Amino acid sequence: MTTRTTDKRSQSGMTLFAVMAIMAIFAVGLLAVAPTVHHEVQREKELEAISRGEQVAESIKQYVEFYGGAKLPNSMDDLLEGLPQGTKKRMILRPSSAIDPLSEDGKWRLIKADVQTLGGFARRVQNYNGGVLPPNPSQLFDRYAIVIVNNLNTGTEEDIEGADDDDFEVVTENTPFIGVASQSRMKSVIAYYGIENHSKWIFTPLFRGTGRGIQSSSGGAVPSGGGGGPPSGPPTK
Repeated sequence: MTTRTTDKRSQSGMTLFAVMAIMAIFAVGLLAVAPTVHHEVQREKELEAISRGEQVAESIKQYVEFYGGAKLPNSMDDLLEGLPQGTKKRMILRPSSAIDPLSEDGKWRLIKADVQTLGGFARRVQNYNGGVLPPNPSQLFDRYAIVIVNNLNTGTEEDIEGADDDDFEVVTENTPFIGVASQSRMKSVIAYYGIENHSKWIFTPLFRGTGRGIQSSSGGAVPSGGGGGPPSGPPTK
């Protein structure tokens, strides 16, 4: 009887040891996979932010063109309300695109049409594009771009690169804006026009050309995701 009891205890102990060993191996596996999962989740979040930001840029373009270049939107609501079309409104921005998935409060930072906020981004796009700035969508945008372009040609690197450091002012409403950017200051997984920092990605109709300028951190091309065009039908959440 004693021998049988001892054998059962021995077998039970070995089973417990085997379970603990399997759990330990599983835990190590989870630790190894966790960084990859986090990396992929962050990558998808950034792709969504870029897609939404480019939709905002497209809606700004339509807004400026509608008003003949005479005015800029003053808040995100101006874009969400749409543009007059007869007795109705033509929607130019989906409500979901008005939300920045990278910011804690979901609000885009509004970018004014001046050198201090756009100079550094324009320089980086120029470098990414082989030393040439992509053309603006139409001459209506020249009045907003000419001062920035002149500064790129005459200003020092310190003036331009120091214009958009991390000590930026967060403005989310009640200011005329030509683009938007995230409030997040995090280093990015994806490079947008060679830029690997969320807060320095500026989504604007200025200096964009026809390409999206998206690369992974390893330098490879990244699928375009949701696309940057305007909504073709009623906005959806």
